[in-house]
Amino acid sequence: MVLKVANDPLTAALFPVHKVHDGRPRPKLKNALRVGLCGIGRSGSGMVARDLASLPQIRVVAGFDLIQDRARQLSALCGSKAYPSYDQMLRDTDIELIIVATRSHEHVPMTLRALRGGRDVLVEKPMALDLAGADKLIAAAKKHGRRLFVRHNRRFDLPFLQAREIVAAGKLGKLFSVQLRQGKYQRRSDWQTLKKFGGGQLLNWGPHLVDWALQLIGGAAVDVWADLKLIAAAGDAEDYVKLLLRGPTGIVADIEINGAAALDQPPWLLMGSQGSLRIDAENRCSLRYFDARRLSKLKPDDATPTTRAGSHFGGSDDIPWIEDEFPAAPTKTPNFWIELYKSMRRGTPFPVTLEQARETMRVISLAKK
Repeated sequence: MVLKVANDPLTAALFPVHKVHDGRPRPKLKNALRVGLCGIGRSGSGMVARDLASLPQIRVVAGFDLIQDRARQLSALCGSKAYPSYDQMLRDTDIELIIVATRSHEHVPMTLRALRGGRDVLVEKPMALDLAGADKLIAAAKKHGRRLFVRHNRRFDLPFLQAREIVAAGKLGKLFSVQLRQGKYQRRSDWQTLKKFGGGQLLNWGPHLVDWALQLIGGAAVDVWADLKLIAAAGDAEDYVKLLLRGPTGIVADIEINGAAALDQPPWLLMGSQGSLRIDAENRCSLRYFDARRLSKLKPDDATPTTRAGSHFGGSDDIPWIEDEFPAAPTKTPNFWIELYKSMRRGTPFPVTLEQARETMRVISLAKK
């Protein structure tokens, strides 16, 4: 069924007049990857099509949306074909990759249709509503011999890349705590507030923060604790998520997604045995650490069973701290879409593996329980 809605406000917001294709030829790469976009809403147009507009390596050649005007507007923007049905778009042999960017509850059925039709697919996060759905997609891709990618695009955000680089350099010492925060006070009332559409912050921001955390705590969660609440949003899906994950080496990730936060919290706070890293909402980094080689080894004093009044607690407070503040600027800044292009064209391994995407969905499924 195709739904046509006149004067759709989101369509007008996604496609302002000044962005409409002006008829002039656009730069083309001879070997550009040709994609068909299913779902041209906030994610499909406002993120996917926007990102690809500046990349000659990937071209949107076809589009489909339940609201027909969006496919036509996309066509005007990038010269793509506008299809009135998903099945018709799947039969277009000019398309090399289907991008599924619909509402969350449609990801599994629409991705399965594409895989079974012999198409490679990039599915928007969350790849499914639960682990069972993720396993269906992975099994279908294997059965039909197709490539399946999951759009964990924030794996390529500057704060994550910078944090991982600093941890790898050993400046924090042995990492023991990862705190991730996201949110502000929002009285949301869109489809993301309704469970029947796969709404709720656990499936909205959740996949991003869980993916970040997993990469920092060892790739898996051996323990998961969660609390979900509905506070400020409409609908019946949670707008507050608290997650505690423990990795295989004991690192703890404390994740909070808060749709009722009236005051800001640092989005990133990493703590290690030799220092801490804080990254704020403007991607400004504050780093405080010490070189362990410049400190003498600390031993417990068991000769005196009590501490006399006015004395210190033993050891020394004279730590040679090194402090630095700087904008997040990691030495390597890979691009999600370029990595996708290289994987499709050259067969290079895609940085976000299906095993990693599956572990994210396993954690989310446990959190729901």
